[in-house]
Amino acid sequence: MSERYSNVWTIAEARDGKLKSVSYELLARGRSLADASGEKLVSVLIGANVSDAELRTLIDHGADLVLSVQDDALDAFIVETYSNVLMDLVRQFRPNIILAAATNNGRTLMPHVAMRLHTGLTADCTDLQVDMNTGDLLQTRPAIGGNILATIKTPNHRPQMATVRPRSTQALPADARRAGEIQHMNLKPELVDKRVRLLAFETEAADESNLQDSDVIVSGGRGMKKADNFRLLHDLAKRLNGKVGASRDAVDRGWAKYSQQVGLSGKTVLPKLYIAVGISGAIQHLAGMKTAETIVAVNTDPNAAIFQVADFGIVGDAFQVLPELIARLEERKS
Repeated sequence: MSERYSNVWTIAEARDGKLKSVSYELLARGRSLADASGEKLVSVLIGANVSDAELRTLIDHGADLVLSVQDDALDAFIVETYSNVLMDLVRQFRPNIILAAATNNGRTLMPHVAMRLHTGLTADCTDLQVDMNTGDLLQTRPAIGGNILATIKTPNHRPQMATVRPRSTQALPADARRAGEIQHMNLKPELVDKRVRLLAFETEAADESNLQDSDVIVSGGRGMKKADNFRLLHDLAKRLNGKVGASRDAVDRGWAKYSQQVGLSGKTVLPKLYIAVGISGAIQHLAGMKTAETIVAVNTDPNAAIFQVADFGIVGDAFQVLPELIARLEERKS
């Protein structure tokens, strides 16, 4: 089987002619797999109005080849049409591994394609490695509510498919000296599914949708005691030019919106600074933020699990610590 299928593919995403950052994060994952297996790393872009200069950045970040299928009919994400295009490419080039981001697009497209290819798909992987003896992709993801890590493989079918959470990997530094090729593929008219059309596209409010793009996140958990107390988190986040996140417990209690939830059942974030206030540090929450560059934890329990991943820990009452932090920031500003 390994003789018939080769190379590692990552699915790039773009909007309004610009590549999304997750496209580069996936290349970092794919580059290590391709190097381990001695195969090429291919980035696949299905969309419209993405320039060659923009596509070139995929090579700068690790791709050996960029396969680009662009047409006005692909401007909007229609899963039936995108699935047809990706299926057509798979049949032509027979990739060994396909990785996509666990975004709305990736979580819709990959199951659709995997079902049609009669192959396996592992969602929300936290680790990916190649078994050098078999060539199988070892796909590790949390299971049973995050209490264990399961390693899954697809030994009898190809391609091997997996999704990876956004913000779970640092992109490789751009290197303009890297050699690579951009190959443009024409869209075959019969691949456009005319049964489906886009009626409208609605975006979330800016304060909700940019959590994963923020360099600073201040998150609150059950220790905040009630919804009104989240105003302290908003005050602190405002002074740090950040956004407010929340644990699942806080969201379940109605203190924050689901779009603010950080963790396995919410968003994975990779900010420069993550401040966890009144969050105990359940494994489900840690899985969504433990790769932050700097983690500050505030909790009354000195044995809270959050302190195991924190760079700085403050054992104290949030309602004393937060006003003091806010006051200090005000002093520095003045």
